Amino acid sequence: MHDGLLSQEEIDALLGNVNTTPSSPLSESDKDLLGEIGNISMGSASTALSTILGKMVNITTPKVSITSINRIKESFEVPIVSLEVLYTENLKGANLLLIKITDAAIIADIMMGGSGENVNRALSEIEISAVSEAMNQMIGSAATSLSTMLNFPVNISPPTARIWDDASKTLSDNVDPNEDMVEIAFRLTIEDLLDSQIMLLLSIETAKIIINKMTGQSNEEEIIQKEEFFVDETPISKIDNASQSKVIEQNMAVEEPQINIQKAKFSPLTHFSNQEKQNIDLILDVPLEISVVLGRAKKTIKEILEMGPGSLVELDKLTEEPVEILVNGKKVALGEVVVIDENFGVRINSIISNVDRVKSLQGK
Repeated sequence: MHDGLLSQEEIDALLGNVNTTPSSPLSESDKDLLGEIGNISMGSASTALSTILGKMVNITTPKVSITSINRIKESFEVPIVSLEVLYTENLKGANLLLIKITDAAIIADIMMGGSGENVNRALSEIEISAVSEAMNQMIGSAATSLSTMLNFPVNISPPTARIWDDASKTLSDNVDPNEDMVEIAFRLTIEDLLDSQIMLLLSIETAKIIINKMTGQSNEEEIIQKEEFFVDETPISKIDNASQSKVIEQNMAVEEPQINIQKAKFSPLTHFSNQEKQNIDLILDVPLEISVVLGRAKKTIKEILEMGPGSLVELDKLTEEPVEILVNGKKVALGEVVVIDENFGVRINSIISNVDRVKSLQGK
């Protein structure tokens, strides 16, 4: 100490060498939760990619960390293929899917009918388009899976694909290169052709919304809605002194842990998001069995045992009533039997509504 002033060493000693390193925006438990969510979402993405390639695809072993685009430039091998989407409903922020150019070349070669072996590192325009479509299906499937887990619609913007072949170029026009982001790295395997790594980047804002929703944490708007909900259910004219004291006691215990009671929210059956439409496109060539039901009848075991050649079975349908047309055992239309050349056929007279068909297919 000189002239009553403390030296820098003395100040550091008094402060106990306080660590000034900024804390992580996410706790370890938050990272674990994001890893589990990412594992489930990318599981759907692997199914989509497997359908496209016709090969077994596994996307597993998520590793969550905090990074930035500038730090990725230093650690991730270039060139890479990047697909970026923005969340447009309920979630906010950007989502980027990164794949190494060598891995993208294998995927493109398989999509173009090749074996996926001895591929060129450089991608043609057609191959870039093919890989972009595959990545689009993957990220769309992941968004649909995330929507199911969060129990609200998750829609994304049209994807922006680019080849990032120079670390000096911009990877995203919507994200600050120095901004902290959540990096979820996955192991990607395609049978014995590929064993590599892909990367999913989320903005911190997006990650926190997901975490809050999954952990049941409410924002101020939800709290206000809950307060209004409880007030509206008790008519003011019927409140006596005893009930007032109960209300006061309940209000004093607001900060205590309570069971989270919310009104159930369901997506309308008449609306499908872009991701759901894209997922349906993947199964358009799946064969379905169509059958026609002329009618039905109930018989006892005795009557069944007494049947023989020439026996007649009366059905519950009149001659002019339409027959039921079933797809995989589910009624989708009504029609009438016709003769086409030497075969029987059916002319469709009416189609069951989309809502009723979806309910039928869901077993409702």
